[in-house]
Amino acid sequence: MSKPIKTRRLVLREIQYDDAPEFARLAGDWDVARMTARIPYPYSEALAREWMDTLGPDEFVRTVLHQDTLIGAVGYVANDDGSAEIGYWIGKPWWGAGFATEAASALVRYCFTTGGFKRLTCCHFEDNDASKRVIQKLGFRQSEACSAWCDARQGEFPTLSYELNRPLSAVFWRRTA
Repeated sequence: MSKPIKTRRLVLREIQYDDAPEFARLAGDWDVARMTARIPYPYSEALAREWMDTLGPDEFVRTVLHQDTLIGAVGYVANDDGSAEIGYWIGKPWWGAGFATEAASALVRYCFTTGGFKRLTCCHFEDNDASKRVIQKLGFRQSEACSAWCDARQGEFPTLSYELNRPLSAVFWRRTA
């Protein structure tokens, strides 16, 4: 097992099979699932376990814990060009407390330092203003408008894509831990 990533309030650790019930409960909330590309609705424990079983070697996913309670997940998919696309979700009971920004910031820092990526991308559905604010706080710059599939909504929806290049010095990312 790899070493957890720690922030002031959170621990990002490897996913465990025992996380499936809480993943299904939190990510299966319509308001969470409809803002992600890959979470179906309804979302069951069986589907959560199936997803865990199919994670590829280019996917890095961590459970977000607050006071030993699972509250969400963050991760990235490595691309062939040496960049990575990040993603995150936080369960609805913990919205508005800054956990998405804190967890995603830790992931970005990890990507640029330990992961060695030189560029990160991410996107959000146009109707997801909360995710837009998180992405902007992290310093991402909008790159294009496009569309993406949403499993929960079963369709293509307008999205905004962003990118962030690794700073010349990774000191910034260590300082904001």
